[in-house]
Amino acid sequence: MKTGDVLVTALDLADPVQREAADAFVMAHPEGTPFHRPAWLQGVERGTGNRAHMLSAVAPSGQIVGLLPLHHVKSVLFGQALVSAGFAVDGGILASDPAVVSALAAACEAMARDGSIASVELRGGPAPGEGWALHEGSHLGFARPIADDDEAELLGIPRKHRAELRKALANDALGVEIGREARHLKAHYRVYSESVRNLGTPVFPARLFREVLTAFGEGADILVVLEGDRPVSAVLTLYHQGRVMPFWGGGIADARRLRSNELMYYRLMAHGRERGMRVFDFGRSKAGSGQAAWKKSFGFDPAPLSYHSWPANGARRDINPNSPQYQRRIELWKKLPLPVANLIGPFIARGLG
Repeated sequence: MKTGDVLVTALDLADPVQREAADAFVMAHPEGTPFHRPAWLQGVERGTGNRAHMLSAVAPSGQIVGLLPLHHVKSVLFGQALVSAGFAVDGGILASDPAVVSALAAACEAMARDGSIASVELRGGPAPGEGWALHEGSHLGFARPIADDDEAELLGIPRKHRAELRKALANDALGVEIGREARHLKAHYRVYSESVRNLGTPVFPARLFREVLTAFGEGADILVVLEGDRPVSAVLTLYHQGRVMPFWGGGIADARRLRSNELMYYRLMAHGRERGMRVFDFGRSKAGSGQAAWKKSFGFDPAPLSYHSWPANGARRDINPNSPQYQRRIELWKKLPLPVANLIGPFIARGLG
């Protein structure tokens, strides 16, 4: 598809030359995120079965001037959508020129129409143009600089939450382990699956975490907090251009008593500092949620996020857990035995995107 001097084409992510060119563009762009990278697209595709696409805007010189990463998310329960990026908190069109943004948006619309896909969802990026709906205020982002040392980091946490963290620091039964081995993945999934079940949310497939960890290599790892030999909190973290980005994290029911989540993120800040990171990006939370309040009490100021959608058939899929139609399902899900939730959850969650 050609618009003006810009040619929009779909990259072949199986071609290492095209994949490396796309990755170089993302890493050089100031608005690039891990969720724009081919590693994310391929990790999610392999982990969930949702097909990945990368639309590329190419200048007459042959240089990439814009990208739009997409997953074609399919679900019997929730319908179909092109999502940028699937299972991510960010994404959208990555381009600086408004003409390139428009060209990528038009190509995405054509892809949805040609594939009879109900809608397109862009989780970040510039406004695509006419016909796209803007969604603001539903989600908040949280990020702040990493302090120079552990003591300064501790003093940067508001007093009440700092007191809770000190209790965890004084608990000699709690230890921390960081790595990328099979045992770290196993511990993470055990903790994370219980955490999301307790929130009433289906857990993602275990393969998703494994494939993302593999795709990012040393750019991702897992931190586990243990009480003796028992994992009590765990988080899978991405590292991107100086940013520590804890992404899939949680704790078992005892985590609140042990304050192990507080310890987990505090130790992760120190680990990020050791890796040369400068910013701790706590990711997104729903406005008004307990999670958002918890992050704020940890010393992070919220910033509103903007998303965009384009309904190919006049409708937008509803995957909002706060939607009244899902509240009863959430309460029922919380009561499921963990083995049952872990058995059927991945089949539902892979369609959420």
